[in-house]
Amino acid sequence: MHLVETMAYVGERPWHGLGSKLVPQQPIETWKQQAGMDWQIEESEVRYITGSNSVGAINAFPEQKVLYRSDTKAPLAVVSKRFQVVQPGEILEFYRDLTACSGFELETAGVLRAGRKFWALARTGQSTTLRGRDKVDGYLLLATACDGTLATTAQFTSVRVVCNNTLQIALGDASGAIKVPHRSQFDPDVVKRQLGITVSSWDAFVARMKALCERPVDPDSAEGLLRRVLIYAGPEGKHPVVNEQALANVRSLYEGGGRGALMASSRGTAWGLLNGITEYVDHHRRARSDDHRRDAAWFGQGAQIKQRAWDEVMKLVA
Repeated sequence: MHLVETMAYVGERPWHGLGSKLVPQQPIETWKQQAGMDWQIEESEVRYITGSNSVGAINAFPEQKVLYRSDTKAPLAVVSKRFQVVQPGEILEFYRDLTACSGFELETAGVLRAGRKFWALARTGQSTTLRGRDKVDGYLLLATACDGTLATTAQFTSVRVVCNNTLQIALGDASGAIKVPHRSQFDPDVVKRQLGITVSSWDAFVARMKALCERPVDPDSAEGLLRRVLIYAGPEGKHPVVNEQALANVRSLYEGGGRGALMASSRGTAWGLLNGITEYVDHHRRARSDDHRRDAAWFGQGAQIKQRAWDEVMKLVA
């Protein structure tokens, strides 16, 4: 069962091999259609029937509302009546002026979990090459969910071209992500102004990636770092347990099995160690499907592992 219901992309076929391929520079309207995002979330009050055998009075439950798709009428979620809906089309509209005036280029967009979650990912035009060969591009991801599992989140992400590993661009205390809870109105202009502050973070992020490439890591330090990062909660909230299977997996990626692991930027360096972890999370971590894995790598436990890894490698170059 694929979580990605519909999707469109430009360029290389994405991680799961699904989706409609578009030629570059398509209008937003084409993206909406091809990514399966040209429908609305409608809402209705919650009703229930009282009486024996479901024959009786119809009652309303005014505190909650049902969200459903305008095209299939399929239900999406029951939420509080104060829940502010963000429409699939609004996620793509967010990029209209960025692609027209700021050199951004939409690369993938789509719908997860039958329409409960949807996203769009665009290249920002920022790019760097580490040690002459290892190319990393800057992206902006905008995603939301209508079932309460995700605030509307705009975040800068880097993609390492050789292996398609993704890493949220985090600097200092700021996570590089702007989150708008569904209690509040999503105002794209406000979010763009806030993101404007963090666009400048790309240069600082590049400086950190370069520092990681220059930082050799001996095998004992690498082992210790992986043991701090690749953990899961112990039974009944006891001490975290090291995930030995993940550790063996990442070690083999780092030691040469990973894509790009033998590049000058990666071999025996903190950058290589970080990418061993991100490649494991993005491409190898056990999941019910590739789409569950991508969902976790962007928004869930996978994202948390990558954040821990980033925090740990940053200590090596502090």
